[in-house]
Amino acid sequence: MSVEVRSLTVSYLPGVPVLADLDLEVATGEWLGLLGPNGAGKSTLLKAIAGLVRHSGSVELLGTDSTSTPRRARARAVAFVPQEPMIPLEMTVTEYVLLGRTPHLSYLGREGRRDFKAASSALDLLDLGCFAGRKMSELSGGERRRVVLARAIAQEANILLLDEPTGGLDIGQGQKALGLISYLRSERPMTIITAMHDLTLAGRFADRLVMMAGGRIIVAGSAAHVLTANYIRDFYQADVEVVRVNGGLAIVPVRNGSQ
Repeated sequence: MSVEVRSLTVSYLPGVPVLADLDLEVATGEWLGLLGPNGAGKSTLLKAIAGLVRHSGSVELLGTDSTSTPRRARARAVAFVPQEPMIPLEMTVTEYVLLGRTPHLSYLGREGRRDFKAASSALDLLDLGCFAGRKMSELSGGERRRVVLARAIAQEANILLLDEPTGGLDIGQGQKALGLISYLRSERPMTIITAMHDLTLAGRFADRLVMMAGGRIIVAGSAAHVLTANYIRDFYQADVEVVRVNGGLAIVPVRNGSQ
C-alpha cells in the first residue's frame, strides 16, 4: 500500500472533529478520488496525509509511519497541491517550478542539470514552456494553477495529492490537466489522491471513489457504485440524473418545478 490511514482524527477546535476515526487504504499506483460536499473533510484528509495538520491515529506512507519519516524524505515521497497555494508573484515561472526540486537538493545546494530538465519537462507537459521567463504576477489565474501543478510534477514524488486540481481551469484545460496526470501515471509508478467537486470528471479518471460527509467515509467503490442519484441527493442536496455516456457516467442537474 502507498497510503494507510488508521483511526485518523483531526480537530481544529477542541471537541469538534473535522475527521473522525477515519480508516483508508490506497494501493500503490491507484488513483483515488475524494468526493463530498463542502466541509466533508476532503482537504483536511489530504493535509493530514501530507503531514500539514496535527492529528491522532496513524498515517503510513510507502509502508513507513509518517511520524518516523524525516521531513525531507517525506517531501521527496509526497507532493501536495493545495486548493489555494501561496504564490510568490515576483518569481519567474521557472523559478517557481524549481521549488519542486528542493527536497532533492543537499543543504545549501543549488539546482543542477537534472533539476532544470525536470522543471522544463513539467512546463512542456502543461504547454507552459512559452511562459518560462515570465513572472507569476503576469499570468492569469488558470495559468498560475497550471504552473502550480507543474511544480508538483517536477517534484517527481511517488504520491501526488491534489486538492481541486481543475479549480480555476476551463473545461478544456481541466480535462487536459487530468489527462496529463493519467499519462504521467502510465509512464512511472505514481499514486494519486484528488479531492474534486466535478463528479463527472472524477468518475472518468479515478480508479476508485470515496464519498465523504461529516468527516467520515460514507461509501467507497467504483464510479457506478458511488455516483448514484440517491447518494448525490442525500449528501449534496442536489437533484441529478446519472447518465451513461461513452462507457462512463455523466452527472446532469435536474431542474424540478419548485426551482
